[in-house]
Amino acid sequence: MITGLGYAGFGSSALDDWRQFGTNLVGFQVVERGNSLLSFRMDDRKQRVVIDRALGEGARFFGWEVADGAALDELAARLESADVAVAAEPPALADARRVRALISFHDPAGNRLEAFHGAEIDDAPFSPGRSISGFRTGPLGLGHAVLTVESIEPVMAFYTGVLGFGLSDYIEKPFRAYFFHVNPRHHSLALIETGKVGMHHLMVELFSLDDVGQAYDVALSEPDRIGVTLGRHTNDFMTSFYARTPSSFMIECGWGGREINPQTWQPLEMHHGPSLWGHERVWLSEKDRGIAREMRMNAAREGLRAPVQVMEGNYHLMAGTCAWWDGVRGN
Repeated sequence: MITGLGYAGFGSSALDDWRQFGTNLVGFQVVERGNSLLSFRMDDRKQRVVIDRALGEGARFFGWEVADGAALDELAARLESADVAVAAEPPALADARRVRALISFHDPAGNRLEAFHGAEIDDAPFSPGRSISGFRTGPLGLGHAVLTVESIEPVMAFYTGVLGFGLSDYIEKPFRAYFFHVNPRHHSLALIETGKVGMHHLMVELFSLDDVGQAYDVALSEPDRIGVTLGRHTNDFMTSFYARTPSSFMIECGWGGREINPQTWQPLEMHHGPSLWGHERVWLSEKDRGIAREMRMNAAREGLRAPVQVMEGNYHLMAGTCAWWDGVRGN
């Protein structure tokens, strides 16, 4: 029913800082919306990320896309049958969100969710804030959102049982995290159990690994900007780093994310931790950072590897013999 994460919005009074961060580091195109609102484009849509001074620091909302008006009505009925309060939002808010129609409701952790259809397309081509190849969006949505929760189980039950998200996989160490899909992107949502409700990070995927590396250089040049160092994930194979935003969460800039088949995918527990290498997480306690570091070292000792995920034409084949890769292809 839900096809992707269409947009996200955050409350912040630091509009100038967000403008600088969004354009110069991430590569968003800024769209000026007055003194209290800032929005960013990532592709042909009129907006993907909104920063709103009027919302207040820490407030957030997530726009989940459905196919059409009939699907929106069906979702509203499904929510109401599960005793979830649903509001049919007025045209004025739909105009502000740059969509045809939307409803709003809350998950068990109190996060404001919006479901919509009919996102507006801009006539002008996307013009990034810095020279990048672009963002991988389209039917995969804008990327993924990761939320912190007191307890995963009740929130997970809502997203899987009511909204129909599929569980991709999960980890129990060095922290509990569960990952959910709504389309071929490995996950569009993840929940991390921290004992607190909040926003952890928003992931955007770029077309080129060099786009990520150059963003990393920008982040390294700014004091305390790096939240998680460059690394590669075990589950979605994403090569990425995390930058601290002007608000209390991070944006993950990634490349090479894995696609799955939602109809046949079977969830599993990841026993090697969240990362193959890198991704030193400065937000973890020293004890948990040590556990995560040892898990990465163990993955290296065991020779854990994963094929790089590339699009057709975005690579050149090299001459040579690779017994490991020949074995992967043979299997």
